[in-house]
Amino acid sequence: MKIVVLAKEVPDTEEERVLDLQTGLLDRVASDRIPDEINERALEVALRFKDENKDAEVVVLCVGPAQSTKSLRKLLSMGADSAIHVADDGLAGADASATSAALAAALSWTGYDLVVAGNESTDGRGGVVPAMVAERLGLPLLPSLGTATITSSSVSGLVGVEGGTLSVSADLPAVISVTESAAEARFPNFKGILKAKKKPLQTLGLSDLGVGSFSPTRSVMVSANGRPPRAMGRKVVDEGDAAAELADFLVAGRLI
Repeated sequence: MKIVVLAKEVPDTEEERVLDLQTGLLDRVASDRIPDEINERALEVALRFKDENKDAEVVVLCVGPAQSTKSLRKLLSMGADSAIHVADDGLAGADASATSAALAAALSWTGYDLVVAGNESTDGRGGVVPAMVAERLGLPLLPSLGTATITSSSVSGLVGVEGGTLSVSADLPAVISVTESAAEARFPNFKGILKAKKKPLQTLGLSDLGVGSFSPTRSVMVSANGRPPRAMGRKVVDEGDAAAELADFLVAGRLI
């Protein structure tokens, strides 16, 4: 059983994110970069299956710049067996479509029984890459699972829908994406950190995947504007009519 977990390095959510107004892209140099938390939860789903099935193999797969290696090492320290890093200048600024194409090529190259991803990244929040990967590979997709149950031949879970939950399942191979409710990620221990330094981490370019002529179609940013300064709020001085003035303000804003 081989489970491949899709991973992405993102700017630290605890820091202010900066948009490069010249390129329209997120400035990934101005802040610390970490593995996306939702990918850590996706990895936990895979690791829980591995805990009960020692012959299972868990691989993390990332498409990203050279510095993403640090994030992959953390995921290895949590318990993944190996990592694959697709790093290529031809993918700089790639949109969801191009990223999914590179991921699908890497998955075909390495092989898989199940692909696990987060439902959406914390930086782009597009939430479409898992579906695009499934479409490119011709696999069933179980999206946004709040719970996930994996067996040697199938995967199932519950997905929240309007008014309740929906039970879904598929035979393997398949692609699933999970929400924050699926699992609480484990912390890497000291032993795991030491072992992660020796675990296989393979870096591949597009030519290694047999797509040397790959020319990603990127979304084009026409213009970008910085966030406007926060305007000063209205100050109400109580001269006996503050309550009425505050009520009028709330009514005008359709707040009451």
